Amino acid sequence: QVQLVETGGGLVQAGGSLRLSCVASGRTFTTYAMGWFRQAPGKEREFVAAISWSAPTYANSVKGRFALSRDNAKNVVYLQMNSLKPEDTAVYYCASRPYIASERSGDYGNWGQGTQVTVSS
Repeated sequence: QVQLVETGGGLVQAGGSLRLSCVASGRTFTTYAMGWFRQAPGKEREFVAAISWSAPTYANSVKGRFALSRDNAKNVVYLQMNSLKPEDTAVYYCASRPYIASERSGDYGNWGQGTQVTVSS
Protein backbone atom coordinates (compact mmCIF):
# COMPACT_ATOMS: atom_id res chain seq x y z
CA GLN A 1 0.00 0.00 0.00
CA VAL A 2 1.32 3.38 -0.98
CA GLN A 3 1.44 6.01 1.73
CA LEU A 4 1.15 9.63 0.69
CA VAL A 5 2.18 12.73 2.64
CA GLU A 6 1.34 16.23 1.43
CA THR A 7 3.17 19.36 2.47
CA GLY A 8 3.34 22.96 1.35
CA GLY A 9 -0.04 24.36 2.23
CA GLY A 10 -0.50 27.68 3.95
CA LEU A 11 -1.98 31.15 3.86
CA VAL A 12 -1.30 33.34 0.85
CA GLN A 13 -2.75 36.52 -0.59
CA ALA A 14 -4.69 36.49 -3.81
CA GLY A 15 -2.33 36.53 -6.75
CA GLY A 16 0.34 34.69 -4.83
CA SER A 17 1.86 31.25 -5.30
CA LEU A 18 2.31 28.04 -3.37
CA ARG A 19 3.91 24.73 -4.22
CA LEU A 20 2.43 21.57 -2.79
CA SER A 21 4.45 18.40 -2.56
CA CYS A 22 3.28 14.83 -2.20
CA VAL A 23 5.83 12.21 -1.19
CA ALA A 24 4.93 8.59 -1.83
CA SER A 25 6.35 5.56 -0.07
CA GLY A 26 7.16 2.35 -1.86
CA ARG A 27 9.37 1.20 -4.68
CA THR A 28 6.81 1.16 -7.48
CA PHE A 29 6.11 4.88 -7.72
CA THR A 30 6.61 4.91 -11.48
CA THR A 31 3.67 2.55 -11.93
CA TYR A 32 1.24 4.91 -10.20
CA ALA A 33 -0.83 7.71 -11.58
CA MET A 34 -1.03 10.63 -9.18
CA GLY A 35 -3.89 13.02 -8.72
CA TRP A 36 -4.65 16.16 -6.75
CA PHE A 37 -8.12 16.92 -5.48
CA ARG A 38 -9.48 19.63 -3.24
CA GLN A 39 -12.41 20.06 -0.93
CA ALA A 40 -13.74 23.37 0.30
CA PRO A 41 -16.05 23.61 3.33
CA GLY A 42 -19.56 22.50 2.46
CA LYS A 43 -18.55 21.34 -1.01
CA GLU A 44 -17.78 18.03 -2.62
CA ARG A 45 -14.25 16.94 -3.33
CA GLU A 46 -13.25 18.06 -6.81
CA PHE A 47 -10.56 17.17 -9.29
CA VAL A 48 -7.62 19.53 -9.68
CA ALA A 49 -4.95 17.78 -11.73
CA ALA A 50 -3.54 14.35 -12.50
CA ILE A 51 -0.51 12.81 -14.12
CA SER A 52 0.59 9.37 -15.23
CA TRP A 53 3.26 8.98 -17.95
CA SER A 54 2.06 11.59 -20.39
CA ALA A 55 1.18 15.25 -20.05
CA PRO A 56 -0.82 16.24 -16.98
CA THR A 57 -4.51 16.99 -17.15
CA TYR A 58 -6.16 19.86 -15.32
CA ALA A 59 -9.55 21.04 -14.22
CA ASN A 60 -10.72 24.01 -16.26
CA SER A 61 -10.76 26.14 -13.13
CA VAL A 62 -6.99 25.82 -12.65
CA LYS A 63 -5.76 25.42 -16.22
CA GLY A 64 -3.07 27.95 -17.02
CA ARG A 65 -2.45 28.72 -13.33
CA PHE A 66 -1.44 25.37 -11.84
CA ALA A 67 1.32 23.04 -13.02
CA LEU A 68 1.69 19.41 -12.02
CA SER A 69 4.97 17.55 -12.30
CA ARG A 70 6.56 14.43 -10.89
CA ASP A 71 10.08 13.43 -9.94
CA ASN A 72 10.20 9.66 -10.14
CA ALA A 73 13.70 9.52 -8.68
CA LYS A 74 12.39 11.14 -5.49
CA ASN A 75 8.89 9.63 -5.42
CA VAL A 76 7.40 13.12 -5.37
CA VAL A 77 4.73 15.00 -7.26
CA TYR A 78 4.57 18.76 -7.17
CA LEU A 79 1.61 21.03 -7.68
CA GLN A 80 2.78 24.55 -8.46
CA MET A 81 -0.09 26.95 -7.89
CA ASN A 82 0.20 30.46 -9.29
CA SER A 83 -2.20 33.40 -9.51
CA LEU A 84 -4.13 32.00 -6.59
CA LYS A 85 -7.69 33.13 -6.02
CA PRO A 86 -9.85 33.07 -2.89
CA GLU A 87 -11.96 30.35 -4.54
CA ASP A 88 -8.89 28.11 -4.52
CA THR A 89 -9.17 27.91 -0.73
CA ALA A 90 -9.62 24.26 0.24
CA VAL A 91 -7.95 21.23 1.71
CA TYR A 92 -5.82 19.72 -1.03
CA TYR A 93 -5.41 15.97 -1.21
CA CYS A 94 -2.91 13.85 -3.07
CA ALA A 95 -4.06 10.45 -4.32
CA SER A 96 -2.65 7.53 -6.26
CA ARG A 97 -3.98 4.71 -8.41
CA PRO A 98 -2.32 2.16 -10.65
CA TYR A 99 -1.11 3.29 -14.05
CA ILE A 100 -3.88 5.43 -15.56
CA ALA A 101 -4.79 8.90 -14.32
CA SER A 102 -8.42 9.70 -13.69
CA GLU A 103 -10.48 12.76 -12.86
CA ARG A 104 -12.81 10.75 -10.64
CA SER A 105 -11.94 10.64 -6.97
CA GLY A 106 -13.59 7.24 -6.59
CA ASP A 107 -10.97 5.72 -8.89
CA TYR A 108 -8.19 6.43 -6.39
CA GLY A 109 -7.48 3.98 -3.60
CA ASN A 110 -4.73 5.75 -1.70
CA TRP A 111 -5.05 9.21 -0.20
CA GLY A 112 -2.90 11.55 1.82
CA GLN A 113 -4.11 13.38 4.90
CA GLY A 114 -4.54 16.68 3.08
CA THR A 115 -2.98 20.10 3.40
CA GLN A 116 -4.88 23.35 3.89
CA VAL A 117 -4.55 26.13 1.36
CA THR A 118 -6.10 29.46 2.26
CA VAL A 119 -6.12 32.39 -0.15
CA SER A 120 -7.07 35.75 1.29
CA SER A 121 -8.60 38.50 -0.80
